Amino acid sequence: MEAAGYATLTRQSGLMREMQIVANNIANAATTGYRAEGLVFSEFVRRAGDGPSLSMTRGNIPVTSRAQGPLAQTGGPFDFAIEGEGFFLVETPAGERLTRAGAFSLSANGDLVTADGFRVLDAGGAPVFVPPDIRTPGLAADGTLSGNGKPLAQLGLFRPAGDAALSRAGGNLYEALAGVEPMLEGRIVQGFLEGSNVEPMTQIARLIEVQRAYEMGQSFLETENQRVRDALDTFTR
Repeated sequence: MEAAGYATLTRQSGLMREMQIVANNIANAATTGYRAEGLVFSEFVRRAGDGPSLSMTRGNIPVTSRAQGPLAQTGGPFDFAIEGEGFFLVETPAGERLTRAGAFSLSANGDLVTADGFRVLDAGGAPVFVPPDIRTPGLAADGTLSGNGKPLAQLGLFRPAGDAALSRAGGNLYEALAGVEPMLEGRIVQGFLEGSNVEPMTQIARLIEVQRAYEMGQSFLETENQRVRDALDTFTR
């Protein structure tokens, strides 16, 4: 295979991955707290001897959008949404993870947990505990959760340390590879949930665009393959 074929194959691989990412975004357009993902292509260029340079592309850098999703009022006492930057910090068997999905509830032990049963951590990194006699908890502007006139805990807002990149850890969970740090700004509102920040029409348009680019690459490879076959047939006669 010539250099043009190898270059096209690397491009096809990246386009295939981007199609999978965009399709996943569309599938999660109604998922609470979901963050749209994109893909950045990198290019490697090297001069091939005395001939023209060879360019290889690779779609290998996922990027998570941090745009604000729409807020929907639920009235739930343990439904929380973040306005602005920041994430909730939760405790999982694999370690601490970040999330924007604030549809919480109480476990049998009185811990504030996610839909998957992971404990929510407060501003100091400790699990949030709500006594069983608390029926109507309230949330102050600084994130302090209180009930029956007594403060219970302060919900924590965190971000990746040094504003580093996030790695998806399944579902609505994210791993901060460089650790997390608390946020002083940001606002948590009670009785609301943040929706997905996916823009369906934009994602559908992008999916069509990527699919067409992939089909063009596939057509080029098929044409190139036929050209090589014709050349071999000519030379072997």
